[in-house]
Amino acid sequence: MLSLFVVALAGATLLPGGSEAWLAALWCQGATPSGLWLTATAGNTLGSLINVAMGRYARHWEGKRWFPVSSQALARAEGWYLRGGELSLLLSWLPVIGDPLTVLAGIARLPWWRACLWIVVAKGGRYALMLWLAERFLAGYCE
Repeated sequence: MLSLFVVALAGATLLPGGSEAWLAALWCQGATPSGLWLTATAGNTLGSLINVAMGRYARHWEGKRWFPVSSQALARAEGWYLRGGELSLLLSWLPVIGDPLTVLAGIARLPWWRACLWIVVAKGGRYALMLWLAERFLAGYCE
């Protein structure tokens, strides 16, 4: 299960990776669904909170010559995020756009507890759906 936590954590950061196959493999090996759900949700949420922290810390580097994002781009990103609001974090489970949304939440200085709440709902819902799909469609294929 520790391996699932690490894979889920890495999959939620800006690093490439995905935990879906790992979750399915562990499910096929007989791991308890509740343990899989809790582990994957915790790891993926922590990975997204690392993104939030990176977004919050980006303001510390603002204006540095070596920093790849201009002050105008940071302000534009914050404005874009604020238009969508914190509920946009319900999409944090999506590939490609989910990770940047969590970074934008950090840039916009969304309070930690609210970021964590929306991310847990999104990630937990995704893993609950994946486990339901595994139960429904993979049961006959696991050996």
